[in-house]
Amino acid sequence: MFTQTFTRTIAKRVLSSDLIDLLTGPHGVDRYTELVTPTWTAGEARAKVVDVRRTTPRSVTLTLAPNAAFTEGHTVKAGQFVNVTVEIDGRKYSRCYSPANVEGSTQLELTVGVHDGGLVSTYLYERARRGMVVGLDGVGGDFVLPVHRPKRILFVGGGSGITPVMAMLRTLVAEQHVRFRRGEIAFVHYARTQEEACYREELAGMRGVRVLHGYTRSGDGDLQGRFGADHLAAAMESPDAVFVCGPTPLVEAVRQHCENVFTESFVPPVIEAPANPTGGRVSFADSRVDVVDDGRPLLEQAEAAGLKPENGCRMGICHTCTRRKTSGTVRNLVTGAVSTAPDENVQICVTVPVGDVEIAL
Repeated sequence: MFTQTFTRTIAKRVLSSDLIDLLTGPHGVDRYTELVTPTWTAGEARAKVVDVRRTTPRSVTLTLAPNAAFTEGHTVKAGQFVNVTVEIDGRKYSRCYSPANVEGSTQLELTVGVHDGGLVSTYLYERARRGMVVGLDGVGGDFVLPVHRPKRILFVGGGSGITPVMAMLRTLVAEQHVRFRRGEIAFVHYARTQEEACYREELAGMRGVRVLHGYTRSGDGDLQGRFGADHLAAAMESPDAVFVCGPTPLVEAVRQHCENVFTESFVPPVIEAPANPTGGRVSFADSRVDVVDDGRPLLEQAEAAGLKPENGCRMGICHTCTRRKTSGTVRNLVTGAVSTAPDENVQICVTVPVGDVEIAL
């Protein structure tokens, strides 16, 4: 083990040296090492798909083995998300996915739910295979377990919102939260049907966790209807903390009936562009493209002009679309914050111009 670690350290130093950089310029050493092994890159975080399981009619579970460029620079806490990049028809697309594996695992487990019209989710469901290589770019999210674990914890998940919850559940089970900390855990999961309920068999055998299912379209689960006071009473009365991930109506229902609620939602917020666009000049300086502001987010205006900026969630979460605003004023449609200073980074998927703006794109 020591010899392998020592060898990797020496190899990393050699590959990142100025001499190697000079000899492999202008493309860099990664363009050559990836010809041998696609994940053998010094600067780009990537992962190889080592297992693919399609256990429900609308989801695929991928097990990823990240390369050192990712594992040495990132720590994924249970509940957080990673940015995953795939190439489809020659174009790269990034999306946020929450790993479902126990915290500290050397591999990432992603369960991707297929969404109607979802380009990346459909592609992965239909085309993902062992040996496939995907890009990894960053870790984010504040939907995590507190350092000091609450004793009585209620989890609520809807649809693909089960993945960050599974990471938390697996982590607490590994810590023997119920046994050693004398804690209590309950999980309410909502899916359209029993067949579409991810991790159903594993949850059934998860010791120390009270699991209740609600099936919104078939009505044959443990719970009937939507989350309310009766569902809360059936799962856990007066929990110390509640973690909920799912569609906005589910999150709001839990907030209405519970205290100490921690939330995460990957449903895009309703963003209303200004009714009266400024008509200012929007300059995408690096591409030498100018357009007249039509009120839409900068990402949409760039795409309408024929540009193809990298983007992911399109809802202000993943930061994949972040670009430098060199001058001008913009407004964030999610937070309402106005940015006037030059040379600021902005998320162009949720940012609109306020007058003339220049973006490094």
